[in-house]
Amino acid sequence: MSEMLHGCLADTEYFEVDARSGHRYGVWVTTPPGYAESTEPLPLIYVMDGNWTVGLTAPLVVVQADPYLTIAPYIQVTVGYAGEEAARWAQLRNRDLVPPGEPVSDDMVATLTAARDSGAMTQAQVDTFLAEVADTHGDVFLDFLTTELHPELRSRFRVSESGHGLFGYSYGGLFALYAWLRGACPFATFGAGSPGVAGTNSQIFELVDALPNRAPDEAGAQLHVTFNEAELLGSVQLYRAMARNVLLVVEQLQAKGRSSDVSTALMQGTHLTGLQASFLSYLKTTHGR
Repeated sequence: MSEMLHGCLADTEYFEVDARSGHRYGVWVTTPPGYAESTEPLPLIYVMDGNWTVGLTAPLVVVQADPYLTIAPYIQVTVGYAGEEAARWAQLRNRDLVPPGEPVSDDMVATLTAARDSGAMTQAQVDTFLAEVADTHGDVFLDFLTTELHPELRSRFRVSESGHGLFGYSYGGLFALYAWLRGACPFATFGAGSPGVAGTNSQIFELVDALPNRAPDEAGAQLHVTFNEAELLGSVQLYRAMARNVLLVVEQLQAKGRSSDVSTALMQGTHLTGLQASFLSYLKTTHGR
């Protein structure tokens, strides 16, 4: 599957990396128009959930040439899973994108129970999912990105010293929010699309509480948060809860004096269709010329 996606994407190099954790990752690196003719070093924008997102986000690298936009040149790095594990990306992301010790919310349990009762999931599938989200290692994956993958990419490509970004959607958005709150280097911007803050007991709130108060005119890494109208107003209880929690996170960040660092956008999609619009919103808001 990875090789097939690589062959379909222009200006994209695919390779695999063995992490110190023992896990193997597939990496797609997409360079922008004119990269081969230029000598300018460029920032990297990392995109999570590569086995799903690469086909929807990597082609947007061409918007750097759109005369109606002001998106600065960047190289996209899309990270997913390799080999036989590519077919299990939806399960493996629970391990890598969820912060360690993140509680499973009552709304999540209710959604899983309803899926079982409707026949959409078996009890065995529900049990497997709950076991996966009880043993999560977002900290280990973040360390892989920053201390292993980033140096490797700097040795392979023409990479700038600063201006790098991290984007994720759903649990990837939760991961981006977690990385921003951790102050993860070398990232200067973070895009959290519909972040999976599933419960009011999420440790995201603890990390926000731990932030020191700061004067409004002090600048830090930029965080762009998007969520979808259908999540906020639709009929799925879990998505409504997530949207409310994200709004609460934003309110608490503003109270902490982070208004200059945090931007938001309300999109028109659903949770499953909002990825591409969320990514483009992140690019336009945080990566302008």
